[in-house]
Amino acid sequence: MTTKEEISARMDFLRKEIRFHNYRYYALDAPLIGDLEYDALLRELMDLEKANPDLVTADSPTQRVGFPPLEKFEPFRHEIPMLSLENAMNEGEVIEFERRVRRVLGEHAEIDYVAEPKMDGLAVEILYENGFLVGAGTRGDGLVGEDVTPNVKTIRGIPWNLHFSGERLPPPSRLAARGEVFMDRDEFESLNASRQDADEPLFSNPRNAAAGSLRQLDSSITASRPLKAYFYGVGLIDGADFSTQWELLQQLREWGLPVNPLSRKCRTIQEALSHFNHLASRRDSLPYDIDGVVIKVNRIDWQRHLGEKSRSPRWAVAYKFSPQEAQSRVLDIIVQVGRTGALTPVAVLEPVPVGGVTVQRATLHNEDEVRRKDIRVGDQVKVRRAGDVIPEVIEAVTGVRTGSERVFSMPANCPSCGGEVVRLPNESVHRCLNRSCPAQIKGAIWHFAGRGAMNIDGLGKKIISLLVDKELLKSVADLYRLKKEDLENLPGFAEKSAENLIAAIAGSRNPSLSDFLYALGIYHVGSHVAELLACHFGSLDAIRKATEDELKQIPGVGEKVAFSVRSYFSHPANRELVENLIKSGIHIETSRPGRLETVDDTWNGKTVVFTGTLASMTRQEAGAKVTARGARVTESVSSRTDMVIAGKDPGSKRDKAVKLGVPVLTEEEFLNRLKGNV
Repeated sequence: MTTKEEISARMDFLRKEIRFHNYRYYALDAPLIGDLEYDALLRELMDLEKANPDLVTADSPTQRVGFPPLEKFEPFRHEIPMLSLENAMNEGEVIEFERRVRRVLGEHAEIDYVAEPKMDGLAVEILYENGFLVGAGTRGDGLVGEDVTPNVKTIRGIPWNLHFSGERLPPPSRLAARGEVFMDRDEFESLNASRQDADEPLFSNPRNAAAGSLRQLDSSITASRPLKAYFYGVGLIDGADFSTQWELLQQLREWGLPVNPLSRKCRTIQEALSHFNHLASRRDSLPYDIDGVVIKVNRIDWQRHLGEKSRSPRWAVAYKFSPQEAQSRVLDIIVQVGRTGALTPVAVLEPVPVGGVTVQRATLHNEDEVRRKDIRVGDQVKVRRAGDVIPEVIEAVTGVRTGSERVFSMPANCPSCGGEVVRLPNESVHRCLNRSCPAQIKGAIWHFAGRGAMNIDGLGKKIISLLVDKELLKSVADLYRLKKEDLENLPGFAEKSAENLIAAIAGSRNPSLSDFLYALGIYHVGSHVAELLACHFGSLDAIRKATEDELKQIPGVGEKVAFSVRSYFSHPANRELVENLIKSGIHIETSRPGRLETVDDTWNGKTVVFTGTLASMTRQEAGAKVTARGARVTESVSSRTDMVIAGKDPGSKRDKAVKLGVPVLTEEEFLNRLKGNV
């Protein structure tokens, strides 16, 4: 390509191709090309746009990285109110719903229904004009929500331009599509793991994570979060008409809007109840949270005839699942000190079975959360654990208080070292300011030595605590000064166990760059961000010298991460620590800048799904290792999946892989392939 016209034409072609393949992937779940081919198209467009910034269009598929931060949300007015749904808590209430429908439509009417999974996310309305996305807002009070247009535009599965093939119904002149923004459980766990690494407050469940991600004033933060959406209906619509809800759902999918594939058309209310029971049995095996099934009268003229009450339509009901929660008593509220000095209140509970496990502790996040929920020692509380989500104290049962309950207060001094505790401006957590605090040292060493970091086998929390208490370790660098004779006389050590630990520490002296960065425990730098930094810069020296602006150029690295990395390497104590580690004999494997650390044919270009619990490492750590070798990790199994790695209790993903003929590897087979022993 030599002329500007030829370059512009090529860029137009690439944009159309990428939009089409996005439609096939997100809306139809029927991709025509593999990930490598798709990535090649996107990469070519990005390169052309970088070389020709004057030809970049506002609706380019490359622009889903965020927009300038807002000072506040503007109001978003719904031209047709977004109503709530009436709930049914048991089968009898669903049958009563149908009786009410029949009293209006006639006892002998042949009423069919659509049963749709009730997503546990955040409701949104997205406005399209002549097929182009022009606005998006939250539900709010049903009449006025918050304008989150820039944030919604970062969600990859939501099209900026509605699809029209020229063969079927074109997009209407105006369309207010309604849906639910959500986050898959695995992605939620990864996000919380990253936040825990950075000592940031954890989200209590995927719904809160999705809502918090969508309601960011800085849309680049939203862009970094793995949000998805399913659409279930419309408000305003000009230029199109539908006879049934089922027809509407199919057309939304044709226009490129994702629709939940588990929705079903049901000939009778009994079929709708059967589908409810089917989804209830699959609830924990789904990749996302659902809290019930929405049952809708299918015919839209009958919906109009039935009408609405003040807050809910008469033609739909939300049949809710039984909540996965129980009641227990708070025996105590203790305070744990993290590696960055953050103090976290934790409720110690009478053991209670919730969601298939026995729960004895539940985080209370911070003092503000304890105050908001008014949780006291001695309270009876409701505890919830949905699927694999961390236990959460929902609320106190205040009606049974005896007066003996004790109000919690954050201690003025650190429970580990007695040092001063402060709450810094613009933070919700209290922190111990003593950098020599034993709890912080223990936490930093535990993180440094853990899986996905330096991977020092045999260095558990009890041993770390012992070594710090005996003043053999005052920083992570001291690990590499330990000698066998330092350990032999300690409780629990013999000559062989001392030799094994010293050998394990010595064996960690050659980490990958990404593992070393993650091990340092830099704020906001989890394993994924560490991979991004390592792949982009290639060496520790390059990262240490990088400016904030250079760091922010990396896709997936925002302002907070850039500031944190720059601040870490600017601090004299941190620079001294890194130098001491290097002087102790640590040799960091480097990689070529801009490329993956290790690319081999076993993994390069492959789409991999992990399921179940791995014994050797977490799924996030395993994912980071295959990503570094050129693979792409996804959360759901489809015909385009190349292999599934199944740990303990793999669930439905393994079953689906077997059904589709996708190879399933055991953990042992996975580790052998990782080592190249295939």
